[in-house]
Amino acid sequence: MDLDRLNPQSGSARARMPVRARGAVLPWLLFVAAAAVATFLAWQLWKPVPIGDPLATSLIAFDKQDRLTVFSAELAPVVASDDSRLFGLVTSRQVAVIPARVDYTIELGKVGRDRMRWDQASKTLSVRLPPIEVTRPNLDEARAQYLREGVWITRAAQDKLTRDNTKLAERLAMQQGANSVLLGLARSAAKDAIRQNLAIPLQVAGFGDVNVSVSIDGEPAKP
Repeated sequence: MDLDRLNPQSGSARARMPVRARGAVLPWLLFVAAAAVATFLAWQLWKPVPIGDPLATSLIAFDKQDRLTVFSAELAPVVASDDSRLFGLVTSRQVAVIPARVDYTIELGKVGRDRMRWDQASKTLSVRLPPIEVTRPNLDEARAQYLREGVWITRAAQDKLTRDNTKLAERLAMQQGANSVLLGLARSAAKDAIRQNLAIPLQVAGFGDVNVSVSIDGEPAKP
């Protein structure tokens, strides 16, 4: 028996079924496409940041440290001054011990890419620093000790002796601060500080255990 004859609408119903099926699938395809786009955008936003440039990471560590004090020395220069008045009839002498502090600094603002080199094979960052700079001595005259000699020392003579000794103490402290022993200690302290300031940021940035080799302009050549 021909069922299509008995039910003339059945043929048209079968003919419309593919159209309904395509209409039902289309929203799902749009949903899947939207989900894929959302997933891609989320991955782009939250994907792990790849390890970047080690030199750029190191320069960021220097970004907020324009000048770094790496070492300080406490000195006690001993100086003496003489004063003569009334055509040499009145003489006086003052010996002074004036504590002084000298700081040793490095200008990190001068450190750029041209002073850095990265060796990927050995994971070594080489840094060449500007020379150590010795600051002007800071005299602590409140703790100064004075010894005065003279039969009669006027106020004017005492003030002049104190001013002269202050100038002499500052000059002597600068000379003492520039000696090779203290400069060597300052360079050693600078290298230790720079190694620590650079190794930690590089480890945090994902470079692992790195070696930081530091040299300083003007340091004596190794024998």
